[in-house]
Amino acid sequence: MISSVRGTVTELGLGAVEVDVSGVGYYVAVSSSTLRNLRLGEKVRLLTQMVVREDSMALYGFPDMEQRELFRCLTGVTGVGPKLALAVLGHLKPDALRRAITSSDVDALVEVPGVGKRSAQRMILELKTQLGVADSGFEVPGSKLAEVREALVGLGYAPAELAEVLEKLGSDEGEVEDMVKAALRALSRV
Repeated sequence: MISSVRGTVTELGLGAVEVDVSGVGYYVAVSSSTLRNLRLGEKVRLLTQMVVREDSMALYGFPDMEQRELFRCLTGVTGVGPKLALAVLGHLKPDALRRAITSSDVDALVEVPGVGKRSAQRMILELKTQLGVADSGFEVPGSKLAEVREALVGLGYAPAELAEVLEKLGSDEGEVEDMVKAALRALSRV
């Protein structure tokens, strides 16, 4: 099993990168967020997960251990293959994914291309226990943060773009109206 590759980026493709390691080119599938951070000719180290199937062997790359572990967890969910797991990691940062799982936020997961409502519900059901995610109170249904999120979605913001802003708001302290105003100010700067 190949657990990491270190070398020079020789090719950038659609959802993949070629890394030259001492004259051997490794084709590594990566998420869109990882791909955006790579440049031709730069030295890179990617942690990898090799997936062996009856008719293929594929290498999937990650910038850090956390993303690789989340990939392993996601591919353990019934009906979630490596490509869909990469799509989830490309669309949601690890903290946002954990929050979506913790708060049973189907809408945030459905924003990922290829994830339907049933797939999102299955991910939540299977990953809540697998990730050992304790209920942190973040966006608990009925909480002030959940109300803020609902208001912003009602104004036309996508759940995926709200994750970081809601994280910065932090706790349920303050009035919902003030929290919405603060979130709108933060969103206008993005």
